[in-house]
Amino acid sequence: MASTAKNPRAIEAAKSLHHVPWCEDYERMISGMAYSQFAPELSDGRLRARRLAKKYSDYFPDDATSQSLAEDRQKMLEVAFGKIGPNATVEGPYAVDYGSNISIGADFYANFNLVILDCGLVTIGDRVFLGPSVAIFSATHETDVQSRRDGIDFSREVTIGNDCWIGGGTIILPGVTIGDGCTVGCGSVVTRDIPPFSVAVGSPARVIKTVAHVEELKRGVSIFQNRHVDGDTSFGALDQARTRTLDSVQSEAGEKEPSRII
Repeated sequence: MASTAKNPRAIEAAKSLHHVPWCEDYERMISGMAYSQFAPELSDGRLRARRLAKKYSDYFPDDATSQSLAEDRQKMLEVAFGKIGPNATVEGPYAVDYGSNISIGADFYANFNLVILDCGLVTIGDRVFLGPSVAIFSATHETDVQSRRDGIDFSREVTIGNDCWIGGGTIILPGVTIGDGCTVGCGSVVTRDIPPFSVAVGSPARVIKTVAHVEELKRGVSIFQNRHVDGDTSFGALDQARTRTLDSVQSEAGEKEPSRII
């Protein structure tokens, strides 16, 4: 059910984001109210997002090194998304509704075919890893058929905390909050909140275990500042960190043979 009043907190949060398509329907949209997707400012915002996503996915200079490509892509993501921290990696292609409603922390990694429908605010913390074909939906509709015929939509915010690992093919539905330190197994459908430091799998996703808490780090500070060793070596620290995470999950689960969550 759509909200009936604007959300001052969401509107205030959007003021810190870049390239926001401000208009009455935008404020209604991020507030979870019914709005018209055909508002000119929103149509222009979606067009801009698609143009930037195509440019990003097609960008691969012949003389690029892994380091120069990472640096160029970082700059492109800073233009495409509302806010993004240092050392972000998104493997193309990706698709978003607006991009401007997405806020991402430091050391973010997304594998191929990321989809984020960011009609509502989508907030992702530091050191979050997404497997291939992860889909994050903040957009939804009423079940009333005439409402859909009239092009009326609404949204619910999605939040993913720090140090999360979301397995490939996972779908995260509108209104979900995933707490810090969570792991979500491949192919899961997340329909409700997941508490911090949990491992969840399935459709709908359910918590099957919890993991040890770790110390909180300062928000937005990269732990991979020196990950580029030279022009031909990239993401070494990130790969090592991902391996440590996998080893930790396998060890706690008692697995004897390697397996992949992403």
